[in-house]
Amino acid sequence: MSRLLALPLVVLMMGIGAAAMLVPAGYAMAREEWRLAHVFGISAVLFMVLTALLGIALAGYRIRSVARSQLAALVAAYTLLPLMLAVPFQQGVQSTTFINAWVEMVSSITTTGATLFDHERLSPVLHLWRALVGWMGGFLAWVAAFAMLAPMNLGGFEVISSDRVGAGVRPGRRLGHLAAGDPRERLLRVSVQLLPIYLSLTLLLTVLLVLVDEPAIVAVCHAMSTLATSGISPIGGLTNAESGIPGEMMIFLFLPFAVSRQTFAGTFTPRGARNLAGDPEARIALVLVLLVPSLLFLRHWIGAYEVETINQVSRALDALWGDVFNVLSFLTTTGFVSSQWQIASNWSGLQTPGLVLLGLALIGGGVATTAGGVKLLRVFALYQHSAREMERLVYPSSVGGMGESARRMRRQGAYVAWIFFMLFALSMAAVASAFALTGLQFEESLVMTIAALSTTGPAAQIVLDHPLSYQILDDPGKFVLVIAMALGRLETLALLALFNPQFWRR
Repeated sequence: MSRLLALPLVVLMMGIGAAAMLVPAGYAMAREEWRLAHVFGISAVLFMVLTALLGIALAGYRIRSVARSQLAALVAAYTLLPLMLAVPFQQGVQSTTFINAWVEMVSSITTTGATLFDHERLSPVLHLWRALVGWMGGFLAWVAAFAMLAPMNLGGFEVISSDRVGAGVRPGRRLGHLAAGDPRERLLRVSVQLLPIYLSLTLLLTVLLVLVDEPAIVAVCHAMSTLATSGISPIGGLTNAESGIPGEMMIFLFLPFAVSRQTFAGTFTPRGARNLAGDPEARIALVLVLLVPSLLFLRHWIGAYEVETINQVSRALDALWGDVFNVLSFLTTTGFVSSQWQIASNWSGLQTPGLVLLGLALIGGGVATTAGGVKLLRVFALYQHSAREMERLVYPSSVGGMGESARRMRRQGAYVAWIFFMLFALSMAAVASAFALTGLQFEESLVMTIAALSTTGPAAQIVLDHPLSYQILDDPGKFVLVIAMALGRLETLALLALFNPQFWRR
């Protein structure tokens, strides 16, 4: 194990990706789709052999900075590794270019869920591969947050005091020649701790979806997409799901795991429950889930009163459920759209504003979760700072309370959160300008930019008056989309840390 961990992380991820190709190969054999079974089986053998050769060649390679190597491996995982994952996908589709397959795999592994293909065009085997890549990408983001980004004050942890960053990762036993504080040992230990949780939640949601009459392959893909917040669906979304509202309720129960890390970090203990109740991210999410659907429902209720359809109670309840589900789905950057979303428009005669959902996706979920976006913890830090500044306007000589950690969050935490917001705004401007140069209109460029940077690909289909398809992009536009999705998953601060000259010094 210690020798495997001594290899570059990107080589290990190549081996995991190659082994994962055996899953759709086995499913294709069960469906008697022999060509797809042959494609995925041959690809798995080919890339496992290639990984073994690279492992042998790099067995004596000495990594000078493990932390820098791991951060560079994350960049490669979201840009170069999909080149390998796209090979069986492109061969399985056949009637597409390798660039399209590469974009599809980048979209999956970054948990964006932006697809270039109609769901009827792809086989269930290929849909399973998309969902599986997204599921692995979600787990990678989960592990990277605790094992890589937290010790380096990145990924949202920078707004917390440095002495508490990575406090949940306790020293473990020595593995061979690896010390307990070695980043590779921490990566293995965090992976071993989180994999049973991640896998168990996925299996549990799969079983629940099957119990409400969802086909097995659809249940598996939706379960993996929910836990990974990728929004990938083999049937084009929940609108075409056979389980209906009961299936959406099952998915709704698992969406909060992308709101706060406290939902899975000891939540089932009394102390964990108290931590969740006092967690700022969970409280902000609860306020948004209660407030935003209420305002949307009130707007439709007024519209229904004007067109004299207010007495249709069942349609009103369906509209309310559609608002609640979509708000939490887009807040966690999952992007699943409720089958009842259009009920509200039919009930009141008013168009539901999709920009509200786009704004929720921009806010994003919790730190150290599979969700993307700006992160709720950064929003909370800026809120705390703003509230304190407003208080000082009324009481200039007052002293802020709530302890030393809260004061640090209001000062240093708010400072770095504001820096991230500025970098995010600059990234939006640059990506939107790049999309505009490829020939897109301003609205289309802005929507695609926010959808990619927040890793909420399905948002492009419901924000504007007309569904916006990624198929309209030309090859330069697809390269811009890939860069935006990778940047949104990795975040700008991590890239700046990677290119910081001090980070490369001994």
